[in-house]
Amino acid sequence: MSNFPKMFRLRQTFDARSVTDVAGETHRQLAALQLNQRIHAGQTVAITAGSRGIARIGEITRAVVDHVKGLGALPYIVPAMGSHGGGTAAGQAQLLEHYGITAEQMGCEIRASMETVIVDTTPQGIPVHFDKHASKADHVMIVGRVKPHTGFVGEVESGLHKMMLIGLGKHEGAKIYHRAIADYSFMEIITAVAASVIAKCRVVGGLAIVENAYDETALIEGVPPERFLEREKELLKLATQWLPRLPFARADLLIIDQIGKNISGTGLDTNVVGRKFNDHAGTDRDTVRCKRIFVRGLTDETHGNATGIGLSEFTNQRTANAIDHKITAINCITGLHPTAAMTPIVYETDREVVTNALHTCGLVEPPQSRVIQIQDTLHLAEVLVSEAYLPELSGRSDLERISEPADMAFDAHGNLRAVNQRD
Repeated sequence: MSNFPKMFRLRQTFDARSVTDVAGETHRQLAALQLNQRIHAGQTVAITAGSRGIARIGEITRAVVDHVKGLGALPYIVPAMGSHGGGTAAGQAQLLEHYGITAEQMGCEIRASMETVIVDTTPQGIPVHFDKHASKADHVMIVGRVKPHTGFVGEVESGLHKMMLIGLGKHEGAKIYHRAIADYSFMEIITAVAASVIAKCRVVGGLAIVENAYDETALIEGVPPERFLEREKELLKLATQWLPRLPFARADLLIIDQIGKNISGTGLDTNVVGRKFNDHAGTDRDTVRCKRIFVRGLTDETHGNATGIGLSEFTNQRTANAIDHKITAINCITGLHPTAAMTPIVYETDREVVTNALHTCGLVEPPQSRVIQIQDTLHLAEVLVSEAYLPELSGRSDLERISEPADMAFDAHGNLRAVNQRD
């Protein structure tokens, strides 16, 4: 008898609303802002581009560039990603290149720098850092995805405000704002810094993106600066509602095929795995509780940045070998989350990890344990789950079993087949 649970493939049905013509919708939303009344021919417009793996971000960004050109203005793109990319201008430009955002593809310059200027001081005494190149533009257009933050809780979490603060604040701004959280609430910092940026840095508008649970563009909306706070609160509620989720709220072991900065700011979305308030346990404030997490790999796009690996209890040797500890440390120290960079227990093979992890899950015998395997926290339409969940399928119209229970798929080297690898 196998000492592992049998697994079967499960398909989840989420809200699938999406924007098919992202370029056309981007133009329509920007036109609604009537930018021609504020942006004049010959003026420069800095357009932000972040480090998250936003669906079709290259197409969306190119549409913003083309719209600005259509006004007779001169657009250029600035990386807005805090300390990501190893905290270097070259590293940040390289990240954008992986998203298809290059000077050639966008039809305008990419101006990357880690230098900032201090444009103001908040009532709390916090210096407001702002990207040097963006500070020289006649106008700044904020482009960003709105979604729940992996660490902060509030009416505004990750979105246009975070792009103004952390993104355009670069490494120096990100450090000071994260440090300020020890003394002030996230909302106090956000509202104070954003007010300064909007008032002092000629922000002309925002383009908010919300994605559905299939990692597709669900909504694109132009937002005037004076409505950033009000509208982002509303969009966050939609983003939370459309967030992908695990099929079940409890798991003995969650196996994640890959984590990375293109998946989530914390490598793995804590809103999905239930570790937003405690790195190693679900709390009463989380909707999910996973006793143990096993991370099997890093995405290529994360370039060794293993932020979030410290939220797992187990990993394998090939993942440990792929970690760029310097880049990971820079990101986690900047975010005041050093535990996110800590190395979990390492075993040579996946078989060894699963064997040992299941022995730490309490009285349940390994074959009867509740195990979920996912590709990553963005892609949850199809997952593998153990047969202990079979009784829970009853009455769940959002779940469809699409295979019979079978032995865990270890290869000749003792490693699991990824969720997105089919027979």
